[in-house]
Amino acid sequence: MSKESCPVQEKFKTMIGGQALIEGIMMRGPEKQAIVVRHPTEGLKQKVEPLKKKTGVLTWPLIRGIVNFGGSMISGVKSLMWSAENSGMEEEEAENTEPSKVDQWLEKKLGSEKFMSVLITISVILGMGFSVLLFFLLPMELGNLLQRLTNCGVVVQHLLEGLFRILIFLGYMILISRLKDMKRVFSYHGAEHKTIRCYEARLPLTVENVRTMTRKHPRCGTSFLFVVMALSIFLFTVLSAVLNAVFPGLRELQQSSRVLYNLLMMALKLLVMLPLVVSISYEINRFVGRHDNAFTRFLTAPGLWFQNFTTNEPDDSMIEVAIRALELVLPEQEGADQW
Repeated sequence: MSKESCPVQEKFKTMIGGQALIEGIMMRGPEKQAIVVRHPTEGLKQKVEPLKKKTGVLTWPLIRGIVNFGGSMISGVKSLMWSAENSGMEEEEAENTEPSKVDQWLEKKLGSEKFMSVLITISVILGMGFSVLLFFLLPMELGNLLQRLTNCGVVVQHLLEGLFRILIFLGYMILISRLKDMKRVFSYHGAEHKTIRCYEARLPLTVENVRTMTRKHPRCGTSFLFVVMALSIFLFTVLSAVLNAVFPGLRELQQSSRVLYNLLMMALKLLVMLPLVVSISYEINRFVGRHDNAFTRFLTAPGLWFQNFTTNEPDDSMIEVAIRALELVLPEQEGADQW
C-alpha cells in the first residue's frame, strides 16, 4: 500500500489543528491545548493548558480572523520555545556553549518567567520584521524596479509584486525544507496530519491505522497561506489602483521621492490591506473546512501540492507523539469539536 494512500474517507471534519515543534507536536482543540515532545532519555513530556473561550466582538466575522491569527502566532512561538526547552535540545546546547553575559544579566534582573516572556516578545517581533522584509519590502522593490525599467502601469506593477511575493515564499519554504533539522520538524508535521486524518475517519488512534493515512490535509496552515498570497495579489492590486486613481499625487510622489512613496504604500498594505486579507482568508478557510466540493478542492489544491515540501513521512515514534497530543485535546462531549 502506498504511503500516500488514504483508504478510508473522512466521516466528519474536526476543528482540532496542530503545529509541528522541535521533537514534538502541539495540538489545539476546542477546550484545551496540548504540547507533547519526546526527550531522548525521559520519554514523552507533555503540557496541557485550558483555552479561554472568546466571546462578543472577538467572534464576529472579519474580526475573529485577526484575533485568531495573532493568538496563533504568540501561541506557536511559546510552544516552540517550550519544545526546545523540554526536548533535550537546550541541554545539549548548554553543554557546548555558555550563556552570554547579556542573557545572564537579563535573567538575573527579570527572573526566569519574565526573561522567557521577553524572549518570546523579541522572537515574535523579529519574526514579523523578517517576514515584512522578505515578503513585502523585497517584492515591492522588485516591482518598483521593473516599473522603472518598463514604465508599466500601476496594475501590472502590483501584479508583478504579487508574483514575486509568491515566488519568494515558495523558494524560501523549499530551501528550508532541505535543511537537516527542518526535515525532522516537517516529519512531525506529517505525523500531525496523518493522525488528524485517522481521527476524522473515526478509526482507532493506533500507530498502524495512522501510518496508512495521507500526510496531506486540506485544512493545513499551508493552504491558508496560499489563500492569503493569492488574495493579497487581487486586493493589493485593486486597492492600490483605486488609491492612485483617487489621489493622483501618489504617482507624483513615486516619481519625486521613491523612498517616501514605498514607506507610505508599505504602511497602507501592512496596517490596512493585510489585516483585511487575513480576515477574508480566515473566513475562506472556515468555509473550505466545512465543505467538500469541486470549488473547495480547487481552492485547497495549491496548498496540498505544497505540502509535498512542508511535510515528510514520519516514523512510528513521531506518530506516537501525535496520537498522544491529539488524545489530550479531545473534548469530553463527542462531536463538540466538529466544524
